[in-house]
Amino acid sequence: MATLLTPDPLERRALLFLITINGMGPKRLRRLLDAYESNQAALAASAADWERLGLPASLARQNPRGDAARVQIMLDWLGQDNQHHLLTTTDAAYPELLKTLPDAPAALFGRGDIRLLQEPQLAIVGSRSPTGGGLNNARAFARHLSTQGFVITSGLALGIDAAAHRGALAAGGATIAVMGTGPDVIYPREHAALSEEIVQAGGLLVSEWPPGTTARKEHFPRRNRLISGMAEGVLVVEASLQSGSLITARLAAEQGREVFAIPGSIHNPLSRGAHRLIRDGAKLVETGQDIFEELAASLGARLRQAPPDAPLNDTEIQDTNTDLTLPGLDPAQQQLLDRLGFDPQSADALIAASGLTPAAVSSILLMLELAGYVTTLPGGLYSRTA
Repeated sequence: MATLLTPDPLERRALLFLITINGMGPKRLRRLLDAYESNQAALAASAADWERLGLPASLARQNPRGDAARVQIMLDWLGQDNQHHLLTTTDAAYPELLKTLPDAPAALFGRGDIRLLQEPQLAIVGSRSPTGGGLNNARAFARHLSTQGFVITSGLALGIDAAAHRGALAAGGATIAVMGTGPDVIYPREHAALSEEIVQAGGLLVSEWPPGTTARKEHFPRRNRLISGMAEGVLVVEASLQSGSLITARLAAEQGREVFAIPGSIHNPLSRGAHRLIRDGAKLVETGQDIFEELAASLGARLRQAPPDAPLNDTEIQDTNTDLTLPGLDPAQQQLLDRLGFDPQSADALIAASGLTPAAVSSILLMLELAGYVTTLPGGLYSRTA
């Protein structure tokens, strides 16, 4: 059986009907459930009673209350197998940190191992269009921190989110994907295989949105508060000043969570968000051990020491989805520039990462340097400048 808030099917149905009422947000639903002894009583209460609780008349007087077709979709999904779950704030598996928030969802839908919600989580977020170095950092930090007992939590988005999930999986660790859709609707579609890998490896997909809910722009800022709200801290790897990751970091600070940021090159526009966070009080980190030492005092035996961080090989970097494309470059030149990023690298590392010949890499680097896109550094290293 799936994990449900109650074995009583009438109580379960009543909650699902309340969830599907148009305009019923998490605060309003929590207010209702706190005011009545049962979900059925809350659903059956008069419009006047709802209005006395402060709910708007437009919501209280809806008839019928809830969407029977959507409720059936949820019930069908919950009944599919024992990895499909419905949790409420009264359930022992509901995340303790999340429960303390005034806008905590009254219900969560999950697919996978819900026991992870009781483990210490570290959220890793960042740009959907990172540099190769940013992907490398996200994977390396996730890999190291997962070996120390953290569940790595992120949003299943392109770029840094996916790299964080993959870093945890590569270490044999656990990861939670917090979704802005229903738990059965994978967004972006490119991550269908990744989401399945997360579940099969003992991870978890979780959402406050019911099964069948498709992606909407307004869902993702709300999703971000869950990413930060479930975690002990949030690490921002790369982010522009317009990145949604800064929303997650701001929410984390408001929720009393620790905020960490990795600094980068002053020439990298994806470093500016992290640098702003650091100026505003986020903790500058250079290794996963920096985060471990900051959080270990409060988490104690729930964490474990691990060997020092080891950087990933450049050949492990996945697609960058970069938005730093420059005009006038052919595909091979742009590819090498994406692989280079703003972190210093040797020509040998670029040859291994790109699959290009040494002669081609040498020629492209010279062209990029003459064009002002690359600079040479001591020790035979190269770094991107634009």
